[in-house]
Amino acid sequence: MTTRIDRLPILDLSRADNPETAEEFRTALREATIEVGFFYLVGHGIGPDRMAQMFDVARRFFALPLEEKQSVAMLDSPAFHGWTRLGGELTQGKVDWREQIDIGPERPQGQATEDEPWRVLDGPNSWPASLPELRYATSAWVEDLTEVGRRLLRQWALALGQEPDVFDAAFAKDPSPLLKLVRYPAVDNPSPQGEQGVGAHKDPGVLTLLLLEEGSTGLQVAHDGGWIEADPVPGAFVVNIGEMLEIATNGLLTATDHRVLSPAAGTERISIPFFLNPALGERLPVLELPPDLAERARGVTQDERNILHATFGANMLKARLRAHPDVAARHHPQLVG
Repeated sequence: MTTRIDRLPILDLSRADNPETAEEFRTALREATIEVGFFYLVGHGIGPDRMAQMFDVARRFFALPLEEKQSVAMLDSPAFHGWTRLGGELTQGKVDWREQIDIGPERPQGQATEDEPWRVLDGPNSWPASLPELRYATSAWVEDLTEVGRRLLRQWALALGQEPDVFDAAFAKDPSPLLKLVRYPAVDNPSPQGEQGVGAHKDPGVLTLLLLEEGSTGLQVAHDGGWIEADPVPGAFVVNIGEMLEIATNGLLTATDHRVLSPAAGTERISIPFFLNPALGERLPVLELPPDLAERARGVTQDERNILHATFGANMLKARLRAHPDVAARHHPQLVG
């Protein structure tokens, strides 16, 4: 039975390092992701100066001249890396009113095969010439947040009655983390874009660490037929699980719909989501849960509008083709449909 809540729980990762509080932390972690699939994370070791640096470099990127942002456009990237203009992405077939840059691992451009079409998601990034610090700041951020995410995965494993390294093999070679810098501008009402900063969706990977600016609003999490406001907590990441963890736990842990409403007139919102993902060709192991947890598993979501794939690359490619039909049409017409 789902417990009705009106605020996301706050979990302190530093408690996992203390033998006296570790089990309590793991219980809270498990229950938060069974009940709602989202929580705030503090005690993660990422300081306020690093967070401020990331917001600064994001704002400097979005302030670049249009021509320079167009020079790193996703539309030119078969790997779906790069800058997306305002209104250049879709969720549930509707326009999202945001601009963003997607940054993935630096690799040679992959080629689709019949068995592994998702290999196209490997590829290089493009970097704006006048902002070289973007590459260095984001690379360090991905490295540090990967470690936070891996720490969380080990705690989830223990909370689910598994060995702490049960998920490690999927990340052992060529994992596929993704970082986005996102700007949500206000829209004038009434507007053809409505209030959809980004429409309701679930994340296709393993887990997400989202950095929000203090004072910003608009993130909402689906729960019990309604929406929970997920406003920023100072020093905290908003964490949610993705579809891969739902598959691995037979629906015990919940990949939850969430959306972002456009900010109020005269304001804008910067957010920085990091997605921890395994290698494109990997699957997370389907866990043999202890009997008391297995009884609570709800099964993997069955939705004909959003078929879940156990192989990460297939699940991610599905999401990319749907969200960026212009990129798909230009570079991968053989994969569309």
